[in-house]
Amino acid sequence: MTCYSHSRLGTYENCPYQYKLRYIDKIRPEIPDTIEAFLGSIVHEALDGLYKDIKFKKEISKANLIKDYNELWERRYSNDILIVKAEKEGVNSENYRKMGEQFISDYYDRMEPFDQLTILGLETTDRMTLPDGNKWHVRIDKLGCDSEGNYFVCDYKTNSRMKDQEEADNDRQLALYSIWVKNKFKDAKSVKLVWHMLAFNKDAVSERSDEELEKLQKEVCDKIKEIESATEFPRNKNALCDYCDYKAMCPSFKHEAELEKIKEVEKFKEDEGVKLVDEFSEIKMKLGELKKQDADFKEKLIAYAKQFDIDVVYGSNKKCSVKESDKIIMPEGEDKEKLVKLLKDKGLWDDFNMLSYAKVNSEVIKGEVDKDVKKMVELEKSFRLSLSKRKDKEDE
Repeated sequence: MTCYSHSRLGTYENCPYQYKLRYIDKIRPEIPDTIEAFLGSIVHEALDGLYKDIKFKKEISKANLIKDYNELWERRYSNDILIVKAEKEGVNSENYRKMGEQFISDYYDRMEPFDQLTILGLETTDRMTLPDGNKWHVRIDKLGCDSEGNYFVCDYKTNSRMKDQEEADNDRQLALYSIWVKNKFKDAKSVKLVWHMLAFNKDAVSERSDEELEKLQKEVCDKIKEIESATEFPRNKNALCDYCDYKAMCPSFKHEAELEKIKEVEKFKEDEGVKLVDEFSEIKMKLGELKKQDADFKEKLIAYAKQFDIDVVYGSNKKCSVKESDKIIMPEGEDKEKLVKLLKDKGLWDDFNMLSYAKVNSEVIKGEVDKDVKKMVELEKSFRLSLSKRKDKEDE
């Protein structure tokens, strides 16, 4: 059985194609560490060291904790760590180091003397078995309990966005960890899920009932079943694409990645794809203008024909027929339902009803149509071309 995790399922939900590259094709792209990930790892390690010192009854001062944090930073930091906001917002590694220092200082002041919980585990790693037999990876930053049988699954977050209550109550990761806690510690009266939001010096806390956890496990098993039965892994373009490790390999961005390697403007314009899109864009623009002109001339010809009471307007080499006819406006809502019923009652429904190609096409592609119906149709690849504005660097 495969060992799944919150991040693994999240990858599939975000983009099935990314999931295929990472977990099926097992491609590991060479990417630089980001400053955000580096900051998170150093803060985690510093706080982990704090609780280890407490365990061995070492003297702990805020000054020493901050000193340990800064030593970790200096020892691990390298100039190849990517700082995306450096160009856009004018920040550097020192800004991030100071942020982490503030996180550590605030946490120390809020938690001292660190006797709220009995610490049972730090960076706890284990596996638990899901109802379908698959394994789930358990990794807890800090696991503790109090004297009243309440257990606490704690996660350090250095995010710049505060987790609200609704988000905490719908979080899958720590909720599944609480199942592991309940299985491992039979005396647990409750399991609190705690996110230490270090950038805000606040905690987000949630708790799940047994019924909610049972429902969550079913949802996870259903998602795993969907993943394991998948034969297609479509790309899902969204706001997270800019942060994807596989962006340069993705068919949606591969050409862009190649173009970014070209520094000379003339060479850029010589690229065959660039030339094709530029020409296609120009044609589409002209077609749009012609379409508008077509509509305008139709209105003018209709007005001219009405003015002189004629139905044929003559030109030098062509003539234009202007014929007036009636067309019905179909009712909507309840009136539409009444019309359908009336047609059925009078035995006319089969004569007027049309098969909806768009609906049948959608249901067949999604696999949500009866298998016997699916056998009656053939599938072939089709292409749809659309133009949109490129996102320039200054727009980001």
